Order: sequence, then structure tokens, then C-alpha cells
Amino acid sequence: MPISGRADLLVRPAAQPTEDARFGVCIVRYVGVAAVWAYRFTLAPFLGVGQCKYHPSCSQYAIDAYKEFGLFKGTVLAGWRLLRCNPWSRGGVDYAHDQKVFP
Repeated sequence: MPISGRADLLVRPAAQPTEDARFGVCIVRYVGVAAVWAYRFTLAPFLGVGQCKYHPSCSQYAIDAYKEFGLFKGTVLAGWRLLRCNPWSRGGVDYAHDQKVFP
């Protein structure tokens, strides 16, 4: 039975993100990536290269996390990685896409 009259006003179209909204999300992701690159060019040369026990390095992990999960989740993952990167950790291979914090 077809819906007619005012009932048509209650039906909402599926919420599809517009091209502008996707562009905005992409810009926000790369704010974090730009911050990591700024760190690499300004502070990293003074702190020493090759000091990370993990593979990939902590800064590359942060870039991967920002690109895959966005600014908020990427920041949480990068912060968690920095907390784990200490003299008492075992180190090893740890990729952002293998994380278990966010499903």
C-alpha cells in the first residue's frame, strides 16, 4: 500500500556523507600527520635517530595510526605506544593496524 500525504515527510533519506564532509575528515587526519613530520624535522635530530625498540618507529606508528583511524583514535594509539616505549619494554614488531584497543 503506497504512503501518501504527510507521511512522506517522515521518511528521511539515508545519511550519506557528502564529498565536502569526506574532504574535511581527510584534512583533519593530516593535521596529526603534519604534527609528526614537524617533530621529525625539528626535535628528532636532537634526540638521536634509531633509539626506538619497536618496528616501525614510534613516529611512523603515529603516522600510520592517524592515516588509518583519524585524529582522535590515532592520538590515543600514538600516546599508548609512547607509554609502552620505555627502557623496560621488550620492543618488537608492532603495527597500528594490528592494535586491539579499538575494534
